[in-house]
Amino acid sequence: MKIERALISVYDKTGVAEFARTLASMGIEIVSTGGTAKLLRESGVKVRDVSDLTGWPEMLGGRVKTLHPKVHGGILFQRGKAEDQREISQHAIQPIDLVAVNLYPFSATAARPDVTAEELIENIDIGGPAMVRSAAKNFQSVGVITDPADYAPVAKELRETGVLSQGLRLDLARKAFARTARYDGEIATELERLTANGKVAIGTLEKLPHRLHVALERREAMRYGENPHQAAALYVAAGRAAAGFAAAKQLQGKELSYNNLVDLDSAWALAMEFGRPAAAIIKHNNPCGAAEQESLRDAYVKALACDPVSAFGGVVAFNRVVDAATAGELAKLFVECVAAPGYEAAAIEQLSSKKNLRLIDMPREEAPAELELKRIAGGVLVQEPDRHELKESDLKVATERAPTAAEMRAMIFAWIVCKHVKSNAIVFARDGATVGIGAGQMSRIDSVKIAERKAAEAGLSLDGSVMASDAFFPFSDCVEAAGNAGATAIIQPGGSVRDADSIASANKLGLAMVFTGARHFRH
Repeated sequence: MKIERALISVYDKTGVAEFARTLASMGIEIVSTGGTAKLLRESGVKVRDVSDLTGWPEMLGGRVKTLHPKVHGGILFQRGKAEDQREISQHAIQPIDLVAVNLYPFSATAARPDVTAEELIENIDIGGPAMVRSAAKNFQSVGVITDPADYAPVAKELRETGVLSQGLRLDLARKAFARTARYDGEIATELERLTANGKVAIGTLEKLPHRLHVALERREAMRYGENPHQAAALYVAAGRAAAGFAAAKQLQGKELSYNNLVDLDSAWALAMEFGRPAAAIIKHNNPCGAAEQESLRDAYVKALACDPVSAFGGVVAFNRVVDAATAGELAKLFVECVAAPGYEAAAIEQLSSKKNLRLIDMPREEAPAELELKRIAGGVLVQEPDRHELKESDLKVATERAPTAAEMRAMIFAWIVCKHVKSNAIVFARDGATVGIGAGQMSRIDSVKIAERKAAEAGLSLDGSVMASDAFFPFSDCVEAAGNAGATAIIQPGGSVRDADSIASANKLGLAMVFTGARHFRH
């Protein structure tokens, strides 16, 4: 279809003048509205006002300007259908072959802390989505642009062929319907903030809305999922700036797999918990070592010492720029992936010989906290992310002996790591480093025994260590096992009907034990 007339009405005016100028140079008539028309004229583009096309002025403070049969008829009539052709001729409706529209910034307005109910309502675009949907429905005859990034491919195709291919029009229509669907979802969610007790006003948006609209777009396909027979892809929040691993840069190595990204996400989340230089080593979505020390190299060495066997083929995350000394230690072990907020040139040079090692340069900005979704048969479970931060003032000493300052520091460190270990989770730690981890067992005492065995296999003593448990002890056996293994202090949530038994065992063994009042189950 030859493009003879284009309607351009955009809020985001990025690149629109250049695009309109390109269309005009091809003899395409430009029809526009309000601020867009003003900008185009100031840029030297000949523009026809939409009010001239419709014969009606903009009205109601701009609420009505394109809601007219001469706009929607010109977009929606089916080219080649005799009856449609007869009707548009009868009513003097002129064809509109290309629609470039983007919408009022509803989400940006809603995100303002001082937004009023009136502003929220007035930033609900009506005419824009209506034109977008009309053009997208009639994609076999009309092109629709909702993203300034699409100006270039549309202009390129028009310059090269004089027309828009059906394939491009269909791609643009898919994108347009996805945009209006996301826009309506954003509005539906934000309107839950409005109260209407005699007066419409802004209230508080619930943490878990009644209607949850999740709009995702595919960023890249994976070779496969957890297993080769499962298809997989990385999806990101549509319409938002890339964040987290979606915004990371891969500096070298093979492409990332589904399992790589799952493990990297766990490693990165753990490493970023700490203020001092820290390293986290993850294998099959569980930590096999973590440490925070005065230097990044020492943190990595301490983390690796916890379970060097399991660390083979794992992923590593750092919360500091990787330096040459740390890279030198990394180079001694087979590691699948490394994530860090940067790498010194000398570190990259040292690791460049490991061609398959994926080096991921993470963005410095923290990714926004999102609701966590888990699909079950017939529904989706939704929860807030576990952002609980333990303060020393939150702790309740349950035993006769209070912990020393060193034990307290070690317990808080162990508690942080425990949060990232699959339940039932047990972590032994000392001097800012894990020395034994037991994860994912059906019985908590089994996790204690595994942590003891892992420490022994690594040649580490548990003497003088502390033990963290992600949930309370149903029996005193875990306390007894910890004390007999050499631990001197225990941190746990408390709250069991048998807490008195655990406290009595701790007192008998001379252990200090504190209750957090919060648990960290991770399934």
